Amino acid sequence: DYIFYTDWMWTSFVVFSISQSTMLVVGAIYYMLFTGVPGTATYYATIMTIYTWVAKGAWFALGYPYDFIVVPIWIPSAMLLDLAYWATRRNKHAAIIIGGSLVGLSLPLFNMVNLLLVRDPLEVAFKYPRPTLPAYMTPIEPQVGKFYNS
Repeated sequence: DYIFYTDWMWTSFVVFSISQSTMLVVGAIYYMLFTGVPGTATYYATIMTIYTWVAKGAWFALGYPYDFIVVPIWIPSAMLLDLAYWATRRNKHAAIIIGGSLVGLSLPLFNMVNLLLVRDPLEVAFKYPRPTLPAYMTPIEPQVGKFYNS
């Protein structure tokens, strides 16, 4: 259980930091470059934050601990992206490079601070024991000498 909850916290950090920041940057930059409307990244980040709160509530309703899903801090990074776009309106490549770098560097940093606030996985494991072992931890009977004396 300790490994289970530790893995979930680490997984939510890594998955959200990499995939969601990429999704945020690609979606927002694509939209801004083709429409010219700034402020889109913050809009995307707000939607993803609300969606994650809904997912967090759903897992909580299933009986998992409240901090089983770590809600990422997208909005400040998205605001940096919108600011970079506003500052580099004349050069779209600079918007992509500078904005993408700002998001890529700041979002994992914000989320690492976020992770520090999560309760100790060992405490969570004792408080919320899982009823069954996962498949990868199920014991397998040894097969040594199975056909030796047949």
